[in-house]
Amino acid sequence: MSGQNRSCGRLRCFRCRPIPDNPTDLAAYAYLLGLYLGDGHLVTTARVPVLRIYCSDAWPDLITRCEQAPRDVLAGAVQRVQKQGCVDVQSYGRHWLCLLPQHGPGKKHERPIVLVDWQKEIVTRFVGDFVRGLFHSDGCRFANRVSVRGKEYVYPRYMFTNESTDIMGLCQWALDLLGIAWRMNRRNSLSVARREAVAALDRHVGPKS
Repeated sequence: MSGQNRSCGRLRCFRCRPIPDNPTDLAAYAYLLGLYLGDGHLVTTARVPVLRIYCSDAWPDLITRCEQAPRDVLAGAVQRVQKQGCVDVQSYGRHWLCLLPQHGPGKKHERPIVLVDWQKEIVTRFVGDFVRGLFHSDGCRFANRVSVRGKEYVYPRYMFTNESTDIMGLCQWALDLLGIAWRMNRRNSLSVARREAVAALDRHVGPKS
């Protein structure tokens, strides 16, 4: 690669510029970060690092949104690789290492996951997009059925499940910023069930499709 091309690559990565900058599309980055922390991982053993995010075949629109987010942030090319029951949305690029400093060896729940200062600033400004990425990866919206004194009630409810206590903490923090009430119903599972909280989360997330 020529010196000119290497320079172009550095300029294309907003973190590698002489004065580090933020992505042009901050909302897309916040959304992509949420997807990555949920169902994504960064493979660094290959010659060129590859970002991979897995999406269930059941959510075709989500696959399209997941494919668009890396393009809006940095990627020149994004591929879909069909797996059994899911699609691997992947993008090769040396600078994913710069943009996703949470990468590391092993599983995410076995190592610390902490946002750096510039990421915190973006997420705070575009917290709804970050929450949408989290829930689109490791969350769901469904009809909860309960029986009280023989009468059945059905109401919508959100769940977010993740084995990483750090990622769970980021989800809690983001929901607090939005003023959305939540509770832990299991060690690794968060629930949003109050009517007004579900309505508020609908404005940012909505059901998968």
